[in-house]
Formats: sequence, structure tokens, C-alpha cells
Amino acid sequence: MRLEAEWMRGGTSKCWVFEAEHLQDGGASLDVLLPRLFGSPDSRQIDGVGGATSTTSKAVILHRLHGDGVDVEFTFAQVGIEEAAVDWGSNCGNCSAVVGLYALEKGWVVPNGDVTRIVTRNTNTGQIIVQRVATPAGALPDVPAAEMPGVPFPGHLVGLGFQDPAGKTTGALLPTGAATDTIMAGGTRWTVSMVDAGAPVVIVRAVDLGLDPARYDSWQAGLEQQLGTLEQIRRQAAVRMGLAPTPAAAARAIPKLAVVGAPAASDPACDVNVMMLSMGKPHPALAITGSIALTLAARTGGTILHTITGEALGTTLRLRTPAGVIETWSEEHDGNLLVGVDRTARTIATTIIHLPEVAGSTVAASFAGASL
Repeated sequence: MRLEAEWMRGGTSKCWVFEAEHLQDGGASLDVLLPRLFGSPDSRQIDGVGGATSTTSKAVILHRLHGDGVDVEFTFAQVGIEEAAVDWGSNCGNCSAVVGLYALEKGWVVPNGDVTRIVTRNTNTGQIIVQRVATPAGALPDVPAAEMPGVPFPGHLVGLGFQDPAGKTTGALLPTGAATDTIMAGGTRWTVSMVDAGAPVVIVRAVDLGLDPARYDSWQAGLEQQLGTLEQIRRQAAVRMGLAPTPAAAARAIPKLAVVGAPAASDPACDVNVMMLSMGKPHPALAITGSIALTLAARTGGTILHTITGEALGTTLRLRTPAGVIETWSEEHDGNLLVGVDRTARTIATTIIHLPEVAGSTVAASFAGASL
């Protein structure tokens, strides 16, 4: 089997990008095909194209649209590493940044002015994301020069504006109707905020985990000693948010979990310190869909995050992450609220992936609601 694909970096993630019709030619279920392509189950993914980390074991499947006000529809897949499984339950904001760039590079969308807007729809969540790609003088730069925290080399500047993002997965910004809730885990009662915007996120206070909010550099070591408890909190939250019938049935990638704390008084560069977990481990940067949820949480009275940031927020929110400070923004566009963040993206390779035949059912059944 030979499959066309692009290898692209979006934000602080890498993903393999496929056109839907090319995967259909494979004739196998995506739940079977993608793990085999990536080399799973294997912690090294040695016989596949996966990068053996949660930020590099990702796929984006694109479908070009004509009409409906949407240029490109895309489905995100988080491919398991130790498990031959695919999680379709959420979107990846970092990988979303490749969609508009791909559309421009392939001629699906014609550049228009210094900034070209590409309207995309994520099928995992139904979320409309208006992408703003820098096209100075009406063209993509031959040598991209935009930089961002967590990435050592530049790429094309892509702004991701999530349109009216509240409740896209659960139906409400506050899935339980409350700004804070109490969850029992590890024999302890935990006060959390559960928010759905961009992606469902459960927010935990750093101080409740025994972490010094102002000593951010010590958080990762502290969190790694409590991953089991944090996973219990996350799974309990999945049930409370209506994402799973039981804690055991909760997906690995959804909801996300974020630990937050007030920055040191000597750190005027950010509004809040954040460390997020991804697939059970501390994220090296920050899930962009999670940053959208944190942005609306900061603007919602009574949430854990709002008690840190207060009422004085402007149109931006500055989040300290392991990779540096990430700034989110809000704006009105055509009567809709866009909550967004700027990323960079770059095509790394255009390739043919070779794979032995994989048995399975038809691919179309696995697209998690995508229009094919």
C-alpha cells in the first residue's frame, strides 16, 4: 500500500496530514490503518511514522469543501503509542494550524491581501476555526520568519480564531452548571472548575497539590509524583461532564487537565502559570484547545482561574507554560466572538508512506462524522 501524505509542524506539535480520498483508497478502517501507519502498539513506534510522544503521534485528515461558507473540513486523530487505538474525542489546536497553510500551499484557497482568512471546520467538535495566515503582498513567504515559544525555528504565522467556542463538546461552557465543583479522588476532596470551550478541561489549583504557585520551575517534578491522583480527578470529571458513563470508560485525551497558579509578584510577563497534562503526562507546552478553555474560564466569574486573574483582564490573556508565555486574544468577527491564539506552521516533507496491506472494514465509517 502506498499513501500520499504531508509531514507538517503546527505550533508545538507534529502531525501527518492526509487528504480523505487518499485514505479511502487504503480500504481499511482508520482505527486499524492509522495505528499501523504510526507503528503502534510500540513505545518507540519503530516500524511506523509516529514520533513516540503524544505531541508527535497525531494525524489530520482534510476534506476540501465547495460552498457552505467553509473552505476546509478536517478531522483530528490522536494515535495511541503503547496501544493500537485512535482517540477521536477532541481536536488539537496546534495541529489545526496546518490546515490553512495546507490549503494555501495546495491552491485550495487563493491568497488575498497581507492576511488570508481560511474558514475551517473541525469534525470532532463541530468547531468553526477562522485561520488568519500571513500572506504579505498576497503570497506565502518563500522563507517563513514568524517565531513562537517552544519552537527553535520559524514558520508561517497562523492565527487560530475559535468561533463562539463555548460548549461545542458538552453543550455548555460550564457542563455541570457550576463555576466550581468538588470531586473525590485518592481519598481527598478536590475543588475543580470544569469548562468546555475549544476542548473540555478540568482545572485544578496548584496549591491544592502542594505546589508553590510562584516556583513554576518545580511544578513538573511535583506533578509527576501525583499523576495517578490527577488521572483519577480527570476521569471523575469526564463522568461529571457527561463525556463518559464511568471513570474507567473515560478517553485518554478528553477531558484535558490543567494545573493553575498565580504568578510570582516579580513576574509581570504573565497573568497565570499553567501546566497541562497530555495523555497522562505533563505537556511540554500547552494544548491550544485547552488555552481557549482557559481563556473563557478566566472571564467567567467564580471559576478557579477567574479568582487568579480577576476582573482586570483586557483582550488578551498571558499564560506561562513550560515552553514560554503564550498569549490568547479575543475579537468580534462578522457578529461572532473569536477566541484565538497565534501559532506558526511549516511543511516538513511531502512523501509516500509504504505499508503492507492492512485488513479491515471501509475507511469511511471511521471518520467520526466527517463529510466524505
